[in-house]
Amino acid sequence: MPETSPFVVDADWLQSRLGAPGLSIVDASWYLPAQKRDARAEYDAAHIPGAIFFDLDRVVDPDSNLPHMLPRPGIFAQHVGPMGISADDTIVVYDGPGFFSAPRVWWMFRTMGVYQVYVLDGGFDRWRADGRLVTAEPTKTAPNVFYPNFDASGVASLEDMRSIVETASSQIADARSPGRFAGTDPEPRPGIRAGHMPGARNVPYSALSQNGELLPLERLKEVLEGAGIDLSKPVVTSCGSGVTAAVITLALESLGHTNNRLYDGSWTEWGAQADTPVAKD
Repeated sequence: MPETSPFVVDADWLQSRLGAPGLSIVDASWYLPAQKRDARAEYDAAHIPGAIFFDLDRVVDPDSNLPHMLPRPGIFAQHVGPMGISADDTIVVYDGPGFFSAPRVWWMFRTMGVYQVYVLDGGFDRWRADGRLVTAEPTKTAPNVFYPNFDASGVASLEDMRSIVETASSQIADARSPGRFAGTDPEPRPGIRAGHMPGARNVPYSALSQNGELLPLERLKEVLEGAGIDLSKPVVTSCGSGVTAAVITLALESLGHTNNRLYDGSWTEWGAQADTPVAKD
């Protein structure tokens, strides 16, 4: 059997543990308008028993006008504590297709000091297609106190990225589609220039999974190295708004690459500045 990520669990693993104390299941589904899916409506109609909905548009920095910015630790705790989640829990995160938005929430929990956190291979779409148990019943949980242990070293700012682009002190892995990376496809948000940060490498998030399953480690390595990423050197991941960048982060961490950061503002921030350099190729 090919070696797989230590941060991914399969449906059999999760099904055998449904209802276990200390297990929190998080539906982190989120979709772009073009995907024409309503994550909250789908959760209300059917979810894995015991799952709590995590709204990526609400668990954000309230002081930022950028989408999906990581909230301060206290704000994060105010959101997830009422979900019944403790930092000591084993947390399993899933989304619909498997590896789209769930890795972002996996990364958020890890950044807040939770390390027993995993992503469900195959996502909810596979879970349901396999005829596994689902429910429309609202999940009832007792509120908990979440004690964050924030690790700022995993987050890159605009100022960090200006320095990185200028000095090439870290590699940049961009998870957007090849068309958006090259600047041949328009950006979905108004006022954002097309293209990429000079020196960045394109690692489309969709290349890291197949049929909703994260690629085995050897293939993850091939994809990353094939895109020009040197796994012996530091990497910053980026995307449109910090969501799918976490798919690359998950792949890196799975391969034992820990010298990485996620650029939280991503292209929505960089591409909106008047003075940031932009490349097209």
